[in-house]
Formats: sequence, structure tokens, C-alpha cells
Amino acid sequence: MHRLTAFAFTAVALCMLVFGPTGVSARDDGRYANSPLKPWFDQLASKKGLCCSFADGVKVENVDWDTDNGRYRVRLDGQWIIVPDSALITEPNRYGPAVVWPYRDADGTTQIRCFLPGAGA
Repeated sequence: MHRLTAFAFTAVALCMLVFGPTGVSARDDGRYANSPLKPWFDQLASKKGLCCSFADGVKVENVDWDTDNGRYRVRLDGQWIIVPDSALITEPNRYGPAVVWPYRDADGTTQIRCFLPGAGA
């Protein structure tokens, strides 16, 4: 198996493992397949691991994310959630708007796997 193919297989398996057991399913239905940013999104990772892809993330409007006491926070479902330091993507944002990759844990609590601050943050 080629190295890139093995990496892609591992990334897909990780996404299925992370999102499968909690009842959250990936939304990559192919609509972003031709985006020039797709390869960049597919390799994004936080300290928690790969973020999976843009299709699994949620674009966050400027009014729904900010900083509080030096930490990022995101409003999801009307509730402010502090972004764990381990979920922060530290590379520059090539897309522009902020993006968050939320999931629900076994208790149904919203968690953040990855957060990409908006460009210029």
C-alpha cells in the first residue's frame, strides 16, 4: 500500500472511530470534492488528532466566536463552549471564516475536536 493511500485510509478510519460511536455522522457527501482547499482541510489537525474534513466542520459567524480571558470560545446551539487548548488549530486559516468541528460525547455533551479561528484573529 502506498504511503499516501495508507495515510488516507488511516484518516478515514480515525474519523469513523471518532464520530461513529457517538451517533454523530460525517457529512462529507462529495459536495466539496472539487474545492481547491479540500486537500488542506483534509490534513488539518489539532492536538486531539485529525479534524477529518471541511464537510465535517461548521462555519462559525464572527458573532458566534470570540475570546474570553485569553481563551477561544464558540457559541453552539445557543451555548458558549470554551475551546480546549488541545482542540486549537495553530496554522494560518486559508479559508477565512472560523470553523469548528463539534461532536457529542457518550453523555450527549457537545465537545470540540478542532477549532480554526477566523483569518486575522
